[in-house]
Amino acid sequence: MSGKADEIKGRVKEAVGDLTDNPRLKDSGRADKAAGKTKQAAERVINKVRDAIKKP
Repeated sequence: MSGKADEIKGRVKEAVGDLTDNPRLKDSGRADKAAGKTKQAAERVINKVRDAIKKP
């Protein structure tokens, strides 16, 4: 799953946890959201490294 998809999944889980007053689901959503943001940051770094390697 991509970083953006994980972030969206986390936002949904966090919102549902908030609406249902379920702290475990809310915390799980926060963790998924953080993981998604981390994946996105790693993807940006990887893309920058690839671009730097391609340039002569």
